Amino acid sequence: MQATIVTPKTTDLPSAVYAQDGLLWQPSVLARGPWDARAQHGGAPSALLVHLAESAMTEPGWQLTRLSIELIKPVPVAPLAVRQELHAARSTTRMTLELYADDILVARAHALLLRGQPFALPAQTPGWTAARLLPLPQDCTERLRIPGLPEGTAFHTAAVESRVAQGDPSQPGAASAWFRLRVPLVQGQPSSPAMRAAAAADFGNGLSWVLPAERYLFANADMSLHLHRAPQGEWIGVASQTQADGSGAGTTLSQLYDEHGPVGVAVQSLVLRERGAPAATPPATPAA
Repeated sequence: MQATIVTPKTTDLPSAVYAQDGLLWQPSVLARGPWDARAQHGGAPSALLVHLAESAMTEPGWQLTRLSIELIKPVPVAPLAVRQELHAARSTTRMTLELYADDILVARAHALLLRGQPFALPAQTPGWTAARLLPLPQDCTERLRIPGLPEGTAFHTAAVESRVAQGDPSQPGAASAWFRLRVPLVQGQPSSPAMRAAAAADFGNGLSWVLPAERYLFANADMSLHLHRAPQGEWIGVASQTQADGSGAGTTLSQLYDEHGPVGVAVQSLVLRERGAPAATPPATPAA
């Protein structure tokens, strides 16, 4: 179901996407997504899971390098409980984090954090992405608008600011844009570089849509985020392309940038559905 969203006055907007209430995390209206007003945008719980992983580390010097998120059910705009399990070693720490709504598992993440050990790279070390995403955000003015998705107060419209860098998001195909959080993700807490990267990376499937939202749903069921360095600055660049298949599955690949160069990649598995299509009929049971 597509969301019906009414925009409140600016002064009515919450000051953060989430607030901690004891052992629970309370999402505000800024967490809402485009497909259903009762469900969160994937970027909101993704960034929250990064915050939980980073907050579990009691020593400095650790950096999140991978977060694999499974969106098991639509994450509701409702209080969320957290369960986590940590496995630490000398150079790596692995963590499993789960989000529950009314004791129902709605999202699970596997995080990998590395203990930093800086050293000098050889000059002109080759890489596998473009050196920079251009133009830079200060030279971009167009806000990302995805045809067929609602405007109003939600994560993708009110919690995040966007600026198109390359391509034409009004048409299907690959595109690039810059994203930054307008408000803190967690009330009273700064948003870390990895949190900003996770929030932006989830926009890849919308940014590079290939099926019109009026006729199709193309929500992501997961996201795997890999960072080889912490982004610098508020803006995260996302350069995305999507591949769709008539089987009902798709894949979005996004390269991630800050204003200085590449910082990582993200991959999303997409659930593709034709709106209004009848549910699949299970095969008949063979006669004995």
